[in-house]
Amino acid sequence: MVDIRIRFDSVSKNYGPVRVVDNLKLDIAKGEFVSLLGPSGSGKTTLLMMLAGFEDATEGRIFVDGRAVNDVPSYKRDMGVVFQNYALFPHMSVGENVAFPLQMRGVSRAEIEKRVTGALDMVQLGHLSERRPTQLSGGQQQRVALARALVFEPRVVLMDEPLGALDKQLREQMQLDIRALHNRLGLTIVFVTHDQSEALTMSDRIAVFNKGKIEQIGSPREIYDEPKTRFVAEFIGETNLLEGVVDRTSAGEALVRLTSGHAIAVADTQDLSPGQNVFISIRPERIELQDAMLSAGSANALASRVADSVYQGDHIRLQLEDGAGATYVARLDRKSAEWPKGTEVNALFRPVDCKVVLP
Repeated sequence: MVDIRIRFDSVSKNYGPVRVVDNLKLDIAKGEFVSLLGPSGSGKTTLLMMLAGFEDATEGRIFVDGRAVNDVPSYKRDMGVVFQNYALFPHMSVGENVAFPLQMRGVSRAEIEKRVTGALDMVQLGHLSERRPTQLSGGQQQRVALARALVFEPRVVLMDEPLGALDKQLREQMQLDIRALHNRLGLTIVFVTHDQSEALTMSDRIAVFNKGKIEQIGSPREIYDEPKTRFVAEFIGETNLLEGVVDRTSAGEALVRLTSGHAIAVADTQDLSPGQNVFISIRPERIELQDAMLSAGSANALASRVADSVYQGDHIRLQLEDGAGATYVARLDRKSAEWPKGTEVNALFRPVDCKVVLP
């Protein structure tokens, strides 16, 4: 049986006439790392702030360990919070910053020293306990903020875009560090981000937000490989969206007639019926190329021309154009055969890689 730590029960939030979180239901298990992912204004940070107690829900209830916390002040919710701007006290040393939440809870001096030492060692900053935040790099300051959020052993750790101010290399390292801490300590983490790569790297599950609602929730692999809506397919990674009409269906397969006139087979036939308008999502890395002079031998072969080819280190990104003027993208391993600009090709993809998504 799943041990539910957090439950959002039909939670809504209005700012005047604007509803920013709309009748949201979500369960988060104890020890789970859940990312709230979506564009700016989608409601993810507002939901986090309601969970932290910094905002009040307009409707619905929020439960932590089975207890409704709507009327519980934020300082009594036993949650560690890490913000993007670190929120460290500049006049305090690193050690004093980490000790602060323990002092506010009346912890003994000896216990504070023990916990602060352990928390700083955990984030590999024990040797910098006497420094001021202004003497640290951005990554080190973020580690201090993380240690401060963990030092009092909270039930839940909330993170609101905590890595957004870091450079790419440091951000990627911090993603792995936070993930390792989560695994080692069994933390329950709710993580807000607009960065899909970050969510894919760190999460047990991802809740994709759009206009105050969760469009889809699932594991990183489910969200990426099995998007249910056009929004999710486009927001998570790069994809090609092909518009068409269902021509016919049969056992385990359907034929979709694209607006370009091509017909492609899809393995996803759930709830499909002839005449239905659909979008097909095909990830760029699922496309293979073949010389146009060869017989494709497959329904899923689009006669195309290489409009552009860009070398990007670990892969080659090709922009393709079919005879009807539609463009799409293929991403090939860098060791693949070269396809110069202007080359006529067949773009091949398997029916199982063609995902039907809702408009």
